[in-house]
Amino acid sequence: QLHLTTSEKNELATSLERVQNQLQERESEIKREIAEYKDRLLQAEKEHQDALTEANRKNEVEIEACHEKISSLEHFISSQKLEIEHLKSNKEQLNNSLKEANQALGEFLKTKVR
Repeated sequence: QLHLTTSEKNELATSLERVQNQLQERESEIKREIAEYKDRLLQAEKEHQDALTEANRKNEVEIEACHEKISSLEHFISSQKLEIEHLKSNKEQLNNSLKEANQALGEFLKTKVR
């Protein structure tokens, strides 16, 4: 009986050791997988941050270009308004000159007819 119990105890100890070894191997495997997933996550986060940074940089460049375009258009509009005012003033002067010339012509024709 003692021999049988000892034998069973040795088998159980061997079996326990085998199970413990399997658990340790599985634990090591899980730890390696976790480390791998963490590395992949960090890499994905870095790639995402890099892409975000690049997108922000491109947006800033585009926004700056738009501001410059707006400023340029505002300057152009301002110069066009000044040109319009200048042309209106010239038109008014020409109309006045034309009126005076027509009046002078009228006077000349009246004196010529007499």
